[in-house]
Amino acid sequence: MDHVSSRIEQWQRELPDVDTAGMAVLGRMRWITLQARPEIEAVFARHGLDTGEFDVLSTLLRAGPPYRLRPTELFRSLMISSGGLTARLDRLANRGLITRAEASSDKRSLPVELTAQGRILVEAAFREDMLVERKLIAGLSDNDRDQLARLLEHLALLVGQTRDEQSRIEP
Repeated sequence: MDHVSSRIEQWQRELPDVDTAGMAVLGRMRWITLQARPEIEAVFARHGLDTGEFDVLSTLLRAGPPYRLRPTELFRSLMISSGGLTARLDRLANRGLITRAEASSDKRSLPVELTAQGRILVEAAFREDMLVERKLIAGLSDNDRDQLARLLEHLALLVGQTRDEQSRIEP
């Protein structure tokens, strides 16, 4: 029995009329994420990055050649505030990991491009991150892993759809 099962039992004893099915799934997802984060963040730190900086660099790399996106494209992909993105971009540019064209006073329209140095760094960090994550799921059979991935993908789509529907309803 894991800690979530214990909590569910406690809640069923105290408030038996409350459905805890969400806790059975989301509570475990949260616990797994909290347990995995320190080891994953340590990978990024070994490469001189924090999670947010890695997210920017990896988003640029995933975009494919020429590894360039506009800040608004990065902003939408990363789901952070524009101010948070600007600070990240400034730090990464100061370290020579990205370049930003200086042709306009509106930095939101200036392309952000991964430098060769940035590409080498983020590739190495990503490769190491995937080794760590593979180790974390090593106890699952290939079939269990694939089934879990499909179920989580389905849940992610449902949660996203619910959020989209709520945002259309709320003023």
